[in-house]
Amino acid sequence: MELYLIKSTVCLAILYVFYKIFLEDTSFHVLKRWFLLTAVGIAFLIPGITFTTYVEAPAILTQVSNTGIIETPLVVDTTPSINVVFLLKILYLGGLLFFGFRFAKNMWALLLKIKRYPKQRYKHFIHVLLPTTVTPHTFFNYIFLNRTRFEAQEIPSEVLLHEQTHALQKHSADILIIELLQIIFWFNPLFYLIKRSIKLNHEFLADRAVLQQGIETSHYQHTLLAFSSNAAENSLANSIHYSSIKKRFTVMKTHTSKKAILLKSLVLVPLLTCLVLGFSSQEVIAQKATDTAVTSKQQEKASAKEISEYNALAKKYNSMSKASMNVKKSEVDRLKYLYGKMTVKQREKAVSFPDLPPPPPAPDAPAIKTGVNDMGPNVPPPPPPAPDAPQIKIGEKSMIPPPPPPPPAADTPQPAPDPAEYVIKMAKKGADFFVGPHKITPDEAIDLVRKSNIYKIKVDDTNPLRPVVHFEGC
Repeated sequence: MELYLIKSTVCLAILYVFYKIFLEDTSFHVLKRWFLLTAVGIAFLIPGITFTTYVEAPAILTQVSNTGIIETPLVVDTTPSINVVFLLKILYLGGLLFFGFRFAKNMWALLLKIKRYPKQRYKHFIHVLLPTTVTPHTFFNYIFLNRTRFEAQEIPSEVLLHEQTHALQKHSADILIIELLQIIFWFNPLFYLIKRSIKLNHEFLADRAVLQQGIETSHYQHTLLAFSSNAAENSLANSIHYSSIKKRFTVMKTHTSKKAILLKSLVLVPLLTCLVLGFSSQEVIAQKATDTAVTSKQQEKASAKEISEYNALAKKYNSMSKASMNVKKSEVDRLKYLYGKMTVKQREKAVSFPDLPPPPPAPDAPAIKTGVNDMGPNVPPPPPPAPDAPQIKIGEKSMIPPPPPPPPAADTPQPAPDPAEYVIKMAKKGADFFVGPHKITPDEAIDLVRKSNIYKIKVDDTNPLRPVVHFEGC
């Protein structure tokens, strides 16, 4: 979490420096408004991007001895230490409560003014008339004005138009968003700088709207000087503040061409690319190299239709009594096929495999009695007589094949089948492998029989769909 916050802060700082150098003094105020808001989202998004790379890793073998798996004892450090994380959490919660209380206090002050003092509706705006001397300021569609000067019509139309622009363009929504983020990230000074830039850009937007009405620039500047103030106003409202006047006067005379802003915006493309490559995360996932036959079996998966068919058949046989179960061979074969095709996760979610009775024993061959059933279809016909042995004449080539080679001596060992192939076949059947009481994976079982020749394999096939293979003497 700490690394994520550091990365996001660095990304936000780089984007803010880009804004100050390339965009702040331009006349594309709408573009600047959306850049400042989206820069915060981009700064939090980039560190969360993760590029995943899959690599092949050798299988990890479990060390097995005649005493079982060797376990390394866990050493726990019991040395007492100061819980720095706990202290930081307390500090963060304290700042969160402080700035949250300040936000609630400012919001309550605005709502109290709206509720307590008289109001006049004008088009889409509501003028809140205050008895105190205040600098005109706006919160959504509420414009706060001094009642005496408003009723005496001493507030110029340029000032009213300026505040109405704040209301029409919903600048208060931007301020609320950045204020809430500032509460959460109160420890990050960048949010204070970004909030200041957002408010200043709001003033650029309102100034441009006034000048587009044909009002002379010098006259409007004198009006701003007359109504600006250094008095502290509510941080949630847009107001004419003296500290931003000089910057606003400079930007009023600035006209940025579309070509210039396009060239400056092109710088943003490589900048974002560098941020993504520099501050995203890289994750390497190691995959075990498994036998091709086992892997293909593990990757096989039953479809939703096949799982539904299996569940229906399994429920049917699970509901039957074992003593009176009517088993159809075609359905049982289908059950076994569908169950064998499912993955381990699919089997865990599916209906349990029914406990089917063993197949009936084959009927005994009928006894043949002389004079009773020694004739007719009960008795198979006798085999045809053997052909006469060919006569071999002296001087002619014999057509009789040579006799087979003699069988090997009793003490000659027969070649044993490849144990690895046997383990692979059992893995295809979904077998579980154990070394003593410890369960191992099919890959580990294959490596075990390939690397050791001192073992004994014992198979428990009580459940033919999931046999159990034990390795003894390893």
